[in-house]
Amino acid sequence: MALRCDNCGKGIMYGHNVSHSKRRTRKIFKPNLHSAKVVLGGVSKRMKLCTKCLRMVKNAMNSKKITPALKEEIAQA
Repeated sequence: MALRCDNCGKGIMYGHNVSHSKRRTRKIFKPNLHSAKVVLGGVSKRMKLCTKCLRMVKNAMNSKKITPALKEEIAQA
């Protein structure tokens, strides 16, 4: 299972947990992904979207605007 947003490509980031004594341990920051069903041009497709893209898609669907990245994604499918 790839932890990557299908729209913007946001993925895993790496960093450190830093304790009070400044001891550093490895940390993985995972994107907040949700599975969403997107309907564009009569074609329904299930996509994994981060919360920011999910909000953009919901607003685009309500106002009938489509982002260029989503257009590309549907064209490739």
